[in-house]
Amino acid sequence: MAFIKPFKAVRPKKELAEKVAALPYDVMNTEEAIQMAAGNPVSFLHISRPEIDLPREVDVHSEPVYLKGRENLERFLAEGALLQDETERYYVYRQKMGSITQTGLVVCAGVDDYQTGTIKKHELTRADKEEDRVKHIDALNANDEPVFYTYRHDAAITATIDRVTQGTPLYDFTTDDGVSHALWDIADPKLIESLTVSFAAIPTLYVADGHHRSAAASRVRDLRRDANPKHTGSEEYNYFLTVIFPDNEMTIMPYNRVVKDLNGRSVAEYMARVGERFEVTPVSGAVSPGERHQFGMYLGGKWYELTPREDSFQENDPVASMDVSILQDNLLSPVLGVRNPRTDQRIHFVGGIRGVEELERVVNSGEYMVAFSLFPTSIEELMSLADEDKIMPPKSTWFEPKLRSGLFIHLLD
Repeated sequence: MAFIKPFKAVRPKKELAEKVAALPYDVMNTEEAIQMAAGNPVSFLHISRPEIDLPREVDVHSEPVYLKGRENLERFLAEGALLQDETERYYVYRQKMGSITQTGLVVCAGVDDYQTGTIKKHELTRADKEEDRVKHIDALNANDEPVFYTYRHDAAITATIDRVTQGTPLYDFTTDDGVSHALWDIADPKLIESLTVSFAAIPTLYVADGHHRSAAASRVRDLRRDANPKHTGSEEYNYFLTVIFPDNEMTIMPYNRVVKDLNGRSVAEYMARVGERFEVTPVSGAVSPGERHQFGMYLGGKWYELTPREDSFQENDPVASMDVSILQDNLLSPVLGVRNPRTDQRIHFVGGIRGVEELERVVNSGEYMVAFSLFPTSIEELMSLADEDKIMPPKSTWFEPKLRSGLFIHLLD
């Protein structure tokens, strides 16, 4: 049973929505955030990446950064760039990117559901990133960026949401990357109750993107509960900001890999080792794998197609048979020495939205020596693994389009 509740969103004044909206904090570095926010005093990056307003030498994980985020949020509210709705509502958020359309319900999910497993995870979190989000959320007193959830689609819920989108949206704009964004609100108490009841019949929600934000919201709730002798369980800090999309509208792109060196081996030695676990076929053009268990490798200005040998992995193991696992277990770890991809500084991950051209670019630049293109993980794999309480390898999924931040915020009191 999935519990969801409406909330009083803090959101941009209509004419500022496009200027406020920003990409999520974790798809850019500080320098990129500075460039994106340049000349735009209402960019949400001033809240989600507040270090852009401080001297460069300030540690991005230090208290002045978190306090600056709080200061900027208060400024946006004081100046009227952000306003809070007077009644609790649900919201519908639709994105279109080329032929892809995804329409999600913006709600507050319950920390209790996250802690008891009604909301299922498929990735581990890194302690440093989780701690950063705890401090950020706690300082803001708000969930400023939503978690991206999915569920096995339900025809009745889809029909209800489709009816809502027949009305006039609160916002409707297209960002520089060609993605369109539209938002509707649901203020009718009967419709709110209907959706709440419908989701109560959904047994499981799945974290698609936002494991660190989910874990941080859980920890912030526990901190505030423990500090509140009058805690009842109904306080806003018991809930966190979520957009829930049906599984049949989700798009997962590959999460490709590049590695800085060949682990002390010559090209010939390296290729010989790769050939022990893979059939290696030189090809004339870039490889964007079209099926599971097919990989592309770019090395020395040439592309190769890699096919794992039958005895190199266990097809009946749901984790070991994932393509990210096959590459890690048969090449990245034993040949290139990347034994912990979470912490090894020699490996970098490239979202599939950048295409195989980005792999060629970073290798040709000399910054990295070898690149690998993968077939994307499916949403069915993600949900099946989560149902079995299994954990995917890191960087297994890249979801597109990315949710824009700043269009709705949940205050914790």
